[in-house]
Amino acid sequence: MVEEKMGICWTATKDQFDNLEKHTQWGIDFVERYTKFVKERSEIELNYAKQIRNLSKKYQPKKNSREEEESKYSSCRAFLSTLNELQDYAGQHELVAENLTAQIIAELAKYTQELKAERKSHFHDGRKAQQQIENSWKQLEACKRRFERDCKEADRAQQYFEKMDADINVTKADVEKARQQSQMRHQMASDSKNEYAAYLQKFNQEQNDHYYTIIPNIFQKIQDMEEKRIEQLGESMRTFAEVDRKILPIVGKCLDGITTAAESIESKNDSKQVVDSYKSGFEPPGDVEFEDYGQAMKRAVSETSLSNSRGESKPEKPTKRQGKLWPFIKKNKGSGPEDFSHLPPEQRRKKLQAKIDDLNKDIQKEMDQRDALTKMKDVYIKNPQMGDPTSLDPRLGEIAQNIDKLQAEVQKFEGWLAEVEGRMPVKSDPPTKRQSAVFETQNSAPVTNNCAQDRESPDGSYTEEPSSEPPVKAADPEFDDEFEEEEVLPTIGTCKALYPFEGTNEGTISITEGELLYVIEEDKGDGWTRVRRNEEQEGYVPTSYVEVFLDNNTKDS
Repeated sequence: MVEEKMGICWTATKDQFDNLEKHTQWGIDFVERYTKFVKERSEIELNYAKQIRNLSKKYQPKKNSREEEESKYSSCRAFLSTLNELQDYAGQHELVAENLTAQIIAELAKYTQELKAERKSHFHDGRKAQQQIENSWKQLEACKRRFERDCKEADRAQQYFEKMDADINVTKADVEKARQQSQMRHQMASDSKNEYAAYLQKFNQEQNDHYYTIIPNIFQKIQDMEEKRIEQLGESMRTFAEVDRKILPIVGKCLDGITTAAESIESKNDSKQVVDSYKSGFEPPGDVEFEDYGQAMKRAVSETSLSNSRGESKPEKPTKRQGKLWPFIKKNKGSGPEDFSHLPPEQRRKKLQAKIDDLNKDIQKEMDQRDALTKMKDVYIKNPQMGDPTSLDPRLGEIAQNIDKLQAEVQKFEGWLAEVEGRMPVKSDPPTKRQSAVFETQNSAPVTNNCAQDRESPDGSYTEEPSSEPPVKAADPEFDDEFEEEEVLPTIGTCKALYPFEGTNEGTISITEGELLYVIEEDKGDGWTRVRRNEEQEGYVPTSYVEVFLDNNTKDS
């Protein structure tokens, strides 16, 4: 019964160790699995931060004039602030990845190694204790079998002695020998009994220690190890949340910065800057006067047409530049004139003023250098050991020449600026109506056009005198790479010439009365219609000289 109970206990203990070994190994695997999860989360944060930085960098303004021009608008500045805030936002996600790595991944990796070593130690102690009790049990079994065997031998020796003692045929010496053998066996049995009893007492003590002290202590250590593992996981999970929570104030400030940037956008100020940037300074045209074709000898010239230098009644076609109307003309690759005469008055005034400001800054720099060198020269004069004062004279002479040149430049640009400001209309006064230039064929002189310099031709040029030839206006430098190739305009209708017209100016085409032509560009309000005779001959004719028939689909569009 004792043997059966002992076997059950050992089997149960072994099963418990096996179960605990499996469970603790699962616990270690779970810790490693969570560590891998945090590591992948850290990589996601790093990749996200990298993508945010790349996105911000991709949309950062490039260092060129166009982007610098955009920076003056509040919406562009707000977008730039948003990109800068995104850089800080990405930095916070990088901080999350860094803290996850340092506070969780590294700590759990270190703890996992310690956990494996501790687990190995506990199960080694358990197996060692189990092995010791099993060895002690085997020794007890050996003592018991030896005692049993000695007892049986003593019984057999006693029976043999009694048999020999009862047999009358046996000599006395044989009987004495059998008696001594029986006594010896009994003594051996007694010794075996004493040894068995002592070892049994010892085994019971060891067994009691094993099941009530050693094994419970080992189980308790394993339990403490498991509880510590669970607490470590809980602490890591709390840290996982705290790492994110710590960056929320900074992320909130980044988002507040974006919101502040958005609220700083001023639509009216931006639109005002656009108006100021592209305001031309031209006066609007006056009313178009009635053209009386009932008088054969006197014809009023339309306000939207130009008279030629000979004062003839036929309107003069302004020059055409590269087959396109201003502002859609090709841009010259070279820079514009030094006086910015290719620009409208308002834009020209701004350019000239900016140039004068830059020259004044350069003059101030030269004067600051001159003052510094003058002070240094005074020091050298008072203290010759510090330097030769005459060594500064060449540089002072050079600076004086530079100042003279810059001042001459300032005077030149101020003269141009005064010319522009003199020609520009007063902003507070409403523009005067344009007077048509009427040429009388009988004893009459041409009437002066008060605002002829403001009349735009199809190429964007304007003249100061009605009798002067309209100069070709240079392309605005704002139109850099647009319209590089001249496109072939489609036909939008036909027209019939009512009067003959001699196209003597560049961009015009001669027509005869009754001639049929193709219309490729209708009148834009300037009194000229663009027509084509064949693939190689096209140009402008006065709208009042032709009768236009547009296609139905063109009218609908």
